[in-house]
Amino acid sequence: MPVVLSTADVPPAEHAAFWQAAVTDTFVPMDVTLLEEFPASATITGHTLGDLRVARVHAGPQRMERGPGAIARGGADRLALTLQHHGTARMAHEDRPVELRPGTFAVTDVGRPCTAEFPEEFAFTVFHWPRSASGLSEEELEALTANEFETGNGTTRLVATYLEHLAGAAGSLTPQTEYRLAATVFDLLGALAQERRGRPLRDPSEAASAALARVKDHILSHLGDPDLSPEQIAVANHISVRYLHKLFHTEEMTVGRWIRRRRLELCRRALAVPGQGRDTVATVAGRWGFASASHFSRAFRATYGITPRDWQAYAAAGSVPDAAARNPEREVPPPAPGAVA
Repeated sequence: MPVVLSTADVPPAEHAAFWQAAVTDTFVPMDVTLLEEFPASATITGHTLGDLRVARVHAGPQRMERGPGAIARGGADRLALTLQHHGTARMAHEDRPVELRPGTFAVTDVGRPCTAEFPEEFAFTVFHWPRSASGLSEEELEALTANEFETGNGTTRLVATYLEHLAGAAGSLTPQTEYRLAATVFDLLGALAQERRGRPLRDPSEAASAALARVKDHILSHLGDPDLSPEQIAVANHISVRYLHKLFHTEEMTVGRWIRRRRLELCRRALAVPGQGRDTVATVAGRWGFASASHFSRAFRATYGITPRDWQAYAAAGSVPDAAARNPEREVPPPAPGAVA
């Protein structure tokens, strides 16, 4: 279900404070200054899609700033892509200015000082994700950040069109599909970064890209199978195990680690579901392919810094520890030889 935050029913005297809190809670801590004498109605409609947080914002003139103080309050490990729909945005990423107009987008590293000023009524969609979730190298991220991307044609148009359709479908997708489509966003951004750097894609073979997408689709459809293995995946997709590992080498990630990340995140979301009669830790672990509840607990704690049981209890109480909520991809010890998760 979407999360909608609106100032429509907020008393004028409380408008600024409410909007400051809404922006911070949806994205990352930042300082917001309204640039209108009589603030107009403003809304944020947010969704979560796999590793992506997606939010459409419609509001009046204002300035948003991420200075050292705001960065210290959290969100330093996150990146954002802003797709402008209406109005203009005068952005600055450290000392690099960018002006966004309707139909353009830009990527921002919110772990660095940045500002965005909107001199008129505006609307945009923002995609937020943890730095580690995309699998992009520092060189690729540097090529993407603080640049205005026109969406008239080519790769940038493909990226923008895909993002618009994805945002429009938010709220109507299964968890497996959400992760599948979010992974495609990161693949597209990787291609765009390589193009911007003037270098060939990490794997220029169209056939290899199609094979990787097909393999990921198979994995996401079988995450609940505890016997899922590189051998089984290779046979089902009519490729060799060696070629399977080669496909994931272009992702700079092993097959096992990719599977483990997907399983852990689905378990984390399932354990956070509120209400009576929610599933036990063992039930959730078994549903997403962990043959051993104890192994799942160790992997979960190594990844999120908290046990599954404690995570479930915090989520039920509506209080999520910052480390678990904002650092979902810490290094997980490699599995035993021959194991996948």
